[in-house]
This record gives sequence, C-alpha cells and structure tokens, in this order.
Amino acid sequence: MSLVSASFNTSAMGDYGYDWALVDVETSGLMARRDRVLSVAVITIGPDGEQTGEFSTLLDPGCDPGPVEVHGLTAERLRGAPTFDQVAGRIGAMLQDRVLVAHNAQFDYDFLAHEFARARMWLPVSQRLCTLALNRQVDPPTDDMKLGTLATHYNVPQQRAHDALDDTRVLAGILRASLREAARLDLPLPLVTCPPRAESQFTPKPPKTPCAYRNPGRLTSDGPLRQGMKVAITGETAHARAELVGRAVAAGLNMMTSVSRHTSVLVTNEPASGSAKVRRALAEGVPVIDEHAFLRMLADVRPGTAHEATAVAAAPMAEPEAEPVVVTADLAPRTPSAAPVREAPVQEAPVPGAPTLPTAAPGVPVPAPRRPAPSAGAPDKPLAGRRVLVLGGVHADAAAARTRIVELGGSAAINLSASVTDVVLLEKGEGDRRMSRIATLELPVHDIHWLSAPTATAASGAAPRAQEPHVMPRGGVIDLPTAHGGPAPEWYVTAGWAPQPDCGIDVVAFLLDEDQQVTFDEDFIFYGAPESPAGTVRLLTGGPAEQTIALDLASLPPATRKVVVAAAIDGAATFGTVGAIQIGAALGSSGAPLARATLDAATTERTMLLVEIYRRGPVWRLRAVGQGYDHGLDALARGYGVDIAD
Repeated sequence: MSLVSASFNTSAMGDYGYDWALVDVETSGLMARRDRVLSVAVITIGPDGEQTGEFSTLLDPGCDPGPVEVHGLTAERLRGAPTFDQVAGRIGAMLQDRVLVAHNAQFDYDFLAHEFARARMWLPVSQRLCTLALNRQVDPPTDDMKLGTLATHYNVPQQRAHDALDDTRVLAGILRASLREAARLDLPLPLVTCPPRAESQFTPKPPKTPCAYRNPGRLTSDGPLRQGMKVAITGETAHARAELVGRAVAAGLNMMTSVSRHTSVLVTNEPASGSAKVRRALAEGVPVIDEHAFLRMLADVRPGTAHEATAVAAAPMAEPEAEPVVVTADLAPRTPSAAPVREAPVQEAPVPGAPTLPTAAPGVPVPAPRRPAPSAGAPDKPLAGRRVLVLGGVHADAAAARTRIVELGGSAAINLSASVTDVVLLEKGEGDRRMSRIATLELPVHDIHWLSAPTATAASGAAPRAQEPHVMPRGGVIDLPTAHGGPAPEWYVTAGWAPQPDCGIDVVAFLLDEDQQVTFDEDFIFYGAPESPAGTVRLLTGGPAEQTIALDLASLPPATRKVVVAAAIDGAATFGTVGAIQIGAALGSSGAPLARATLDAATTERTMLLVEIYRRGPVWRLRAVGQGYDHGLDALARGYGVDIAD
C-alpha cells in the first residue's frame, strides 16, 4: 500500500517522509505493567510510501486472555502460539531505525516496552507517532476519533475490527490520509521521543489501600491513636517494616512515606538521627514516638470518621482553598532549583445552573450539543458554530480577541486545523508563517473590527460536523454526563498548545480529598510518576504540544473529591510567549471533545491551573480555571505541600 497519490507525491512530502513501522497489539487488559500482549502485527513502510514488510502472530501470554468478547482470542485459540520472547527478535528488527506508528500509540508502545523487558531486551524505538494525536491536530469533521470512524471518513476499507493485522492495514490507510491532511494544513508532526526502556520488575506493586477515614489531626501526648491518623516511620525497627505497616493499615491508620504538617505522628527508634523525616517532624511540631509505644497504641486504636461516600448535595457555593500536604517527588532536572513564593490559587465558585451534558446508558456514546449551522446563530451569538484562529498581536490583545470570540458564541482555535472557519489578524499577524497556507485554503480573513459586529457569512473552509463541543469560558462549569446515575467510566482531559521550539510544557494532576488535602504520596501525577498504582489516573503524551490526564472516575476512592489539572513551563519562558492552552474533555481515548476551553494567562505566568474535576452531590463537574502564577512547577508543587527531592 502506498502513502503517496497523485495529489501527494514523494517530492511534496518533505518533513512527512519517514521509515515507518505501523503496529497494533491486542491485549489481555489495559495496564501494560500487569497485562500481556495476545497478538501483534507490524507493517513497515518506507519514506516513498511503499510497504516493505509485514508480520503478524498470535501469542501465548501464559495468563487468562481477558475480555474475549472484545478481541475474540480465547485460551484455546492461543494455545500452541509462540511466546513473545520467541518472536521479540523479529519484531525488534522491524522496529529498528523506524518511527513506531499506532492509534493511541502510548498504549501500544508501553505494552511492547514491557514485553521486551520481560524478554530481557531493549525496545528499539526512539520515536513514535500517534495517529490519534495527529488527527486531533487535523480535527476532521467526525463525531469521534476511533479507528473505524476515521477509516470511514478517509474511505479506508475495514474488514475485521480488533484483528491486529487488519487494524494495522487500516492504520496504513489512515496514516496516508492523515499525512496528506497534515501537509495540506502545514502541521508539524506530533513525534514523541522515546528513551530506551527496560523494566527490571514485572510484577506491579500492589496499590496502597486508600484509608477509609478522615485525618483527625495530631496524636496528643496521652494518646490514643485514632483511625485516619497519618503515620510515618523512619529508621531501623525491631519488627519488619512491612509488618508494622500492615498492622497499622488493618487498624485503619493512613501510612505515609513522607512527613508534612498534616502528619499525625512519626515513629522512630532514633529521634536524634537527624534524618530528613525527623528534621521535618521537629520543624513542623509533629509528635515523635518510638516503636514500642506505637505497638502499644496499636492495640487500642479508636474509631474514626469515615470519608463521605458522596458529597452532600447543596446549592453551588465557593469551595475552600486547598490545604497543602507534603508528598515527596523528584522533579529535577526539568525544573529550576529555586522559585518565587507561590501565590494563593483563586477558587472560583461553580456557576449556578451549570449546563449538563446529556446522560447515556452504559456503552452508548454521549452526544455533545448540536452545532447550529453558521447562518443559524442567535443575534447575540453570531459566531455560534464557527472556529476562529487569531494571529499576531501582543499576548494581551490576542487573549482579549479570543475571549470576545467565545462571548460571541464561537470557539477560539490555537492552531490551524480542518475545523477553522475564520481568521482574525491583529498587528503583524500578516507575517505569520501560516498565512500562505490560509490563503491557499481560501479561509475568510478579518481584522479586529470584525469582532465588533461579525457577519454570519457561510464558512468556506471547514466541513460542519454533526456534533460540536460545548464551548466553556474561563470559570465555566459543566456537569459531566452520567450513566444510570453513576459517572462515565473514563474521561480524557487533553491540553494542547502551539508547538514551542525553545521550551517544554508539563501537565500534572493533584488528587484532593474533602479536606482539600492530598491523601497519600501517589496522589501527585507528573512526568516522574505518570500513573497511579491502580491505574485510575494516568499522564499520557500524544506529542510535544499535547498531554492528557486520563481519569477513571468510577474507580477513584470515595476520599477523592477533586482532581486539579495544571500546566507548567520548563525553563524561563512564560505563557505570554507560549500563548493560549486549549483544553478538551472527552469520553475515552478516541472520543471527540464534548467540552472545550481556550485558556489565556497574562504575560508573565509560568504555571497555570487548567481545570478542576470535582464531586458535587452524586455527579462530577468540570470547571475551566485558567489561573496563572509566575513561579515554576517546583513552587506550584510546594504550594500543594509537595516536598521536592534533591
């Protein structure tokens, strides 16, 4: 199969011509560090678009094959197939010196990395390209970004969904069409650099059991211990550390690996050791007891107050400011070693009467609000259904223009895509490199005065899609769709920005309880710890200008009341030079966004709170925050109580 055509020849490919290795895996589950690959297919394609190789095989995973109803691979069918280590050499040879391509590429890459590690081999991949992320940039007029949907849109025949080889052949056709669209729009490819990986441990650590009780505060001089108290242990102990922790957890205590001002008590037999935990406990006034006293108190742990199963339903009201708690994390070397004092975050109250996206039964797609035809906009929303790209101007002027677009009912774009209907030029905008492509696409170009009284002319560039995301202003709140009264099983909050040649941007997440505290160490998700132990919250990288926080809301412990998603710039740049951050909230990895917000900070901010996902009564809500600060990620983390490791 060729990636080139009469309208997209080899000489025109330029930066879009690579040696490609297209991959699809079928797996026994969704967690790469726990589950196994059941079948794999690889197709290699040269820079000229010609296929150079093809390989596929079933695999004996040595475990239960998992959801047979999805992939159709029963244990009987897999019996007698080779194990992964028997074919790893052949697969590695096909991947060597090529860009790995997959739909939701991080999924396939992570599974292959773990399988190669189990085989005691390196995964020979230095770059990957996700066709899902590429199509989020192209933004075709489809209701979702599933492989089958894109195959239909790009007229690629599909015969057997969830068959690794057929999916890979379909992927080749989608890659061909997506590269053609990227070239037409002059989009940079979202290539992700992949460092060498070899996992030494293949059995996942069991996730920490979330404590069922609220923190009652510090241990008093005469005791007793109460369920929910946060307890840390340091130094040598007479009993095995695992035994002490196990007994304490069984008694209802919340065992921590770090000390903060929220720690109830530190257990140590060496109070004069000068360890980091002892020094922090003394500085914060945390009580210190020895192992003998701790064991004695464990025999009589008093009842605690359980976390609420759901928040109390009430009229929307301002929420309290988050109280920080210490968690240890190593952010170096990507963040500066010093940062200014953190400004207190502004907690915005939910908007009364927040819109609710529609409810659906399990397995049924939840539709976004319908986009009216461009000519059908209300008089006060003349840009309804339009997507407007602002070029040029200083950051403050560009931010004001994007805010005005949203006020007029439109959606503010940050990159050129197939969905852009109009372009607004501010000062020096005509010098933007995208103007030549905009002229070729014959998009309507306006000056700033057009936003005073925009005309509802027919859009000549973008094809309308049946469903359009709900556009959220800064501070806007929506109720997330539910299925039979429960939360949608998985949400993907994707942050995107204009590609930056001189700086990187990191997306992070903090999980907070009803006391606005991080309850334990794993509740801080960042590039150094991109997945919670149970896999309920994950950080995914779709390209150098896109990162996603994936949340399985139904599996979050009842203690988690809010998830805060933030972004921080690595280096001295600011959001004034980066520009706006676009947020999309979608059901599932391949879903089109059901809600979208374009967030602008002022000129000097280096970190920004993007969104909050929080419980309100029986439902989850999403708020577009857009609050920026001048400090870096290390100071942002300290503001939430994270103790940055040297």
